[in-house]
Amino acid sequence: MRKHPAIARWPALAILCVCCWSGPATAQTTRITGTVTDASTGEAIPFANISFIDSRVSTNSDFDGHYVLDTYYATDSIRAVSVGYEPFQVKVKRDAQQVIDIRLKPMTAQLENVVITYTGNPAFPILRRLVANKPVNNREKLAAYEYEAYNKVEFDLNNITEDFKQKKLFKDFAFIFDHVDTTGGKAFLPIFMTETLSEVYYRQQPRTRREVVRGTKVSGLENTSISQFMGDMYQNVNIYDNFLVSFGKNFVSPIADGGRAYYHYYLLDSNWVGNNWCYQISFQPKRVQELAFTGTMWVNDTSYAVKHIEATIATGANLNFVQGFKVEQEYAEVEPEVWMLVKDRLMVDLNIVNDHGKDPKHPVQGFYGRRTASYRNFVINKPKEPGFYAGADEVVMDIDPLSEGAAYWDENRHENLSSQEATIYHMVDTMKTIPRFRTYVDIVTTVVTGYYTKGKVDLGPYFTTYSFNPVEGNRFRIGGRTSSNFSKRSELNGYLAYGTRDGRFKFGLGGKTFVSKQSRQIVELGYKQDLEQLGESVNAFRQDNILSSVFRRTPNTKLTLVEETKASYHREWFTGLDNTLMLRYRTLQPLGDLRYERPAAGGEPSTVLNSIQTAEIALNTRFAYREKYVSGDFARVSLGTRYPTVELHLATGLPSMAQSEYGYTKAVAHLYQRLQLGAFGWMRVNAEAGRVWGDLPFPLLILHSGNETFYYDDLAFNTMNYFEFISDRYAQLFLEHHFEGLFLNRIPLMRRLKWREVLTFKAVAGELDKARTERELLLLPGMYALDHGPFLEVAAGVENILKVLRVDGVWRLRYNDHPNTLPFALRLKLFVNF
Repeated sequence: MRKHPAIARWPALAILCVCCWSGPATAQTTRITGTVTDASTGEAIPFANISFIDSRVSTNSDFDGHYVLDTYYATDSIRAVSVGYEPFQVKVKRDAQQVIDIRLKPMTAQLENVVITYTGNPAFPILRRLVANKPVNNREKLAAYEYEAYNKVEFDLNNITEDFKQKKLFKDFAFIFDHVDTTGGKAFLPIFMTETLSEVYYRQQPRTRREVVRGTKVSGLENTSISQFMGDMYQNVNIYDNFLVSFGKNFVSPIADGGRAYYHYYLLDSNWVGNNWCYQISFQPKRVQELAFTGTMWVNDTSYAVKHIEATIATGANLNFVQGFKVEQEYAEVEPEVWMLVKDRLMVDLNIVNDHGKDPKHPVQGFYGRRTASYRNFVINKPKEPGFYAGADEVVMDIDPLSEGAAYWDENRHENLSSQEATIYHMVDTMKTIPRFRTYVDIVTTVVTGYYTKGKVDLGPYFTTYSFNPVEGNRFRIGGRTSSNFSKRSELNGYLAYGTRDGRFKFGLGGKTFVSKQSRQIVELGYKQDLEQLGESVNAFRQDNILSSVFRRTPNTKLTLVEETKASYHREWFTGLDNTLMLRYRTLQPLGDLRYERPAAGGEPSTVLNSIQTAEIALNTRFAYREKYVSGDFARVSLGTRYPTVELHLATGLPSMAQSEYGYTKAVAHLYQRLQLGAFGWMRVNAEAGRVWGDLPFPLLILHSGNETFYYDDLAFNTMNYFEFISDRYAQLFLEHHFEGLFLNRIPLMRRLKWREVLTFKAVAGELDKARTERELLLLPGMYALDHGPFLEVAAGVENILKVLRVDGVWRLRYNDHPNTLPFALRLKLFVNF
């Protein structure tokens, strides 16, 4: 059972949206049985030692010479030795059962003294065995497992000074500073905390993961989706992965298969850690600003499993806003040869500015993000009935009603809260009742969301209040929607706009409501009369955004007045798979330089049409396997998936509906995937293909996405004009590779700037039956088909300039003879990331 109530608008929650590490591995036990006998007499040899070569796993034969070796930690050979006999060695089959009878030959020669010396790094043999045993020490080797997980997430405001406490800003709620913690390097004030208790289940065949959240407690926030995200499934770390994705970056694991290419290793000590004899190894990056860790780990001497690890992000890593990062994990052998994570601690110190070297008397306030997780009650290799794993949702909310009370948490949390933590719930709930605090929260919310909440109404978005274009002149707009204070199931929205040049009012009205929140069924109705820019990408600025007016490179004279009535039904079948069924009727009226001309028969002059009408019914299907997200009242913020996202859009025209003129069929398929490429950064792939069947005018065909602003658009051709290329069938591919400073980090003068390289390739090929199209409407000057091969565009850019700016040089490789085009252009983009 899943619920989707209102999302908590708390900015600090974004801190841990980046800690989603996991990885697969498989292994089986190797079981060897047999007898050890004298090769001459056939008599059994008791107490012979049989061991895997290059391993600490061994056993002894019994009085009758029988032996059994059963382990996950098999190597490719075993050796048998006994006093008075020559050593015996034989190859074995890993991950299989086998019988190997051993016949030892009596020794006939006296052994001489042997002196063994070792040269090289003593950490390397341990590291080699550690890497070799990763598949069997990774918990995904197991047929099944389950455990109880407890997660506690806390956010603190740090750098709390006396001057900060005396600011008028905090006059009405100065009591909060009674809770400042001065232990550690920075004074901090706890401001938010959530606890989650859940049960986690895993099955290897077929591979299934499921988390059942039994209890959740949040400091003043009530959002089930947040509780899902704060559970174990979304936040779990797997140190055995080669690359650990944190803050959207690929950090090389200290136990990666090729770790020696990125780290220096040093053997520091060997000692007992609990009941396990372990080696202590330190690690540090070989190169400055590489995305790697600094720390130490304890490795068990028999299984070569990680017993304990502490790691911090190396100083100078090419990462924004992160002043400190520390992860600590503890593993335990919960059953023989089964190692599981039992403790997990994470701390992040975030600040907009780098406070290293700044004036210590006037530090800038930042945030601590802390996560503590513990795991217990392990059940190994006892899978549930198949029906238990049925369903596609990885995280299921099944809240125990008792979890709303303090007694439930006193009994079930894995560790007691500190005195500071125990007061957070009461403190935050008290702060929310103070009017001035609510005002500050409203200001932050308005900046982030674009809307200002006033009771039951959200006013906005503020960035559309004023804009300008050649058709409307100065455009003024006021709009809003109902807030969650009005309803958490239904929303009404509307706006009114006016242009000083055309003297025309535009408006829109709409609403949507949940039919069911459990299966996320939403019905939406809407009507509008407003200007649109046909042929822009879904990623472009909306036309009434002030930034769209400011960043334009050509006058916006190809607008269309759209009168649209639509109704839609959205249904999510399970997490990641949804359908939207939509019926809409549109009237398109050209404005500015745009016009609709229909050719006449017999050489007569063409007819200028005032508008065209069209009606269609469309079905959109979207599938994103194992997608994670945080839900709001209606909208959702996707946290992504490492699998491809596939969309299929099907539409058909309805010529018999009202005054609709066109019957047609349209199909478009789209694939998107973000590929993590380890030390080489990451790549974004967008592939799309589509076709339209029927006789249609150019506004209803495929208008390839252009961009007539200086602002870089990821999903458009940035040197292509609007309406420049039109097709009725097409295929396109966008590739964008982010190297994350792979090359610039190696240039000493560039290293401190933390700039990062980006390369982009975009191509589209298409066809257009001009004769059929121009029977409906004539193509205007500047409109073309892709008759001479695909349109190609490449770009090379640098991002992370001043931490917020990206600049791309874009080359147009084809069709450079078209008017009002350039073979090269500079584009910029504002983008904030880690």
